[in-house]
Amino acid sequence: MIKKKKFRLFISGLVILCLSSLCLSAQNLSGAWKLMNINGKPFAEESIKIYSDGYFMVGVYTAEGSFVRAGGGSFKTNGTEYTEVPDFYTDDSTLVRKPLTYSFSLKKDELTLSSEGQKETWKKVDDTSSPVSGAWRFGARVNDEGVAGQRRGQDSPRQTMKILSGNYFQWAAFNYETKQFSGTGGGSYKLQGNQYTETIRFFSRDNSRVGISLTFECRLDGTDWYHKGKGTTGNPVSEVWEKVK
Repeated sequence: MIKKKKFRLFISGLVILCLSSLCLSAQNLSGAWKLMNINGKPFAEESIKIYSDGYFMVGVYTAEGSFVRAGGGSFKTNGTEYTEVPDFYTDDSTLVRKPLTYSFSLKKDELTLSSEGQKETWKKVDDTSSPVSGAWRFGARVNDEGVAGQRRGQDSPRQTMKILSGNYFQWAAFNYETKQFSGTGGGSYKLQGNQYTETIRFFSRDNSRVGISLTFECRLDGTDWYHKGKGTTGNPVSEVWEKVK
């Protein structure tokens, strides 16, 4: 298990150094990254971190899919510095909404993060090439007539967020004001026409759901994403999500 000090580095933002101008580009962060090793030793667990639209999420789980920890929030770059502000952090909720700033180095698609004697190596494993790639905020439930209920809005501290690269996804529910974490899950997905299918790789609420696939009817309408199907409990789900700008 990673010690808390190490995991604070682990959830640090991944920043890309533009070699031509020695500057950072938040846009180049978009996609999914896998943690390969810490201090030269292979990382014993699994971890994918996804960036898009100024937001990130990261999950840690065992090879069998048992949930270990997760974090996520907003990020920004300034020169060669990267700062993220967690909206949730399962190992230490006192870090929620506290800026954490780090530096990094990059060679092609390999990122090295160094801080407080710890050195981590990450590899980019996915870009953002899908129509649903990006960061999304849960908007509202949708009734049988296709009409959405009252939307929660971006100003509410209670949020459910989902972030997707070209092939990976993660969602999380939290309240950054009370620092309450309600759940997270993630894995891979496929989009074929109007069919969106998620395959769960980890799920904090129920490890027994790992490996199952869920298929939804998918429809994009401007910055809204509608999807309808059955959730992990088998109950009907019909929702609209809003693209984070």
